[in-house]
Amino acid sequence: MQNCYAYEGLKKLATSLLNGSGMDRAKSTVIADVLLEGDLLGHDTHGLQLLAPYLSDIKSGAMAVTGEPDVINDLPAAIAWDGKRLPGTWLTSKAMDLAVNRAETYGTCTVTIAGGHHIACLAAYLLKATENNMVAIIMSSAPENKSVAPFGGITGALTPNPIAVGWPTDDEPILIDVSTSITTNGMVGRTTQTQKKLNGPWLIDYKGRPTNDPSVITSDKKGALLPIGGLEYGHKGFALGLMVEALTQGLSGHGRADNVSKWTGEVFLQVLNPALFGGITQFTRQSSWIKEACLKSTPIDPKNPVRMPGQEGLKKRQHQLKHGITLHPSIMPALSQWASSIGVALPSPIN
Repeated sequence: MQNCYAYEGLKKLATSLLNGSGMDRAKSTVIADVLLEGDLLGHDTHGLQLLAPYLSDIKSGAMAVTGEPDVINDLPAAIAWDGKRLPGTWLTSKAMDLAVNRAETYGTCTVTIAGGHHIACLAAYLLKATENNMVAIIMSSAPENKSVAPFGGITGALTPNPIAVGWPTDDEPILIDVSTSITTNGMVGRTTQTQKKLNGPWLIDYKGRPTNDPSVITSDKKGALLPIGGLEYGHKGFALGLMVEALTQGLSGHGRADNVSKWTGEVFLQVLNPALFGGITQFTRQSSWIKEACLKSTPIDPKNPVRMPGQEGLKKRQHQLKHGITLHPSIMPALSQWASSIGVALPSPIN
């Protein structure tokens, strides 16, 4: 059964667990905000589900709890950080704030982060830019992981390598958050735990056969996730995945060539300020026109009209802020173990 919890109760739980594990209090608040934003938008494999493994990495020392990133380069519109195993959620949130600020003056700002920890849901950062009438592009890869097969291959070589982009329109922004693989490691892991099958043949087994059985990822004869497009058109997802690797690991200077063995997040983040290009009025005129043209497209099924990327997530966000966040049944039991050991009270469900 899925229980519903008030936003503030879940935020208090997350910050208390992080604080009790030794995380800097200012960082705890940001981490909690980012994780909850993922749940609010409906990305529930990349929200509070990640908190328990984050706490495990804090305990083992794999996630740093204090300090600042080292600055590799800092030019007005180009910044490179060494993340020093600091929380990727905090680093990326800090980078977004900096990029939005710099883009006010320079029109654009790009930040790369090398060697930080996992950054959770990429869409969780986009509203910081779109609410300031700016465009944001975020990409992330995890060089310790080789779960996604290249097109034509069976053995994994890449990660799902998500891409998120957000931009303003005359009303609600467009929010894109997609992986370059058909599914994600988080979804495969959750499906494995519940001993269920995936909704489609999104994996490939060791014989090169597409399958919906998540056990092929953990079996001795390991398979892999398929890139977007699958066996027939996977060259498209593979190409996008390679682009993400280049922009996150190549530009940051840290990645697979360094034999990374710990859970990490290499990040490319760019903000563009339309006001210093063709103007925000012209930008939203164009973005709103194509949005309306898509929404007016005759639907295949009249009961399921066309919707824009992020539309359902924003609707869910508004509803859950008002009525409570619905958590997947696996999340609270995992957090309750940490709450018990740290001495933190669990929030009561509101339904």
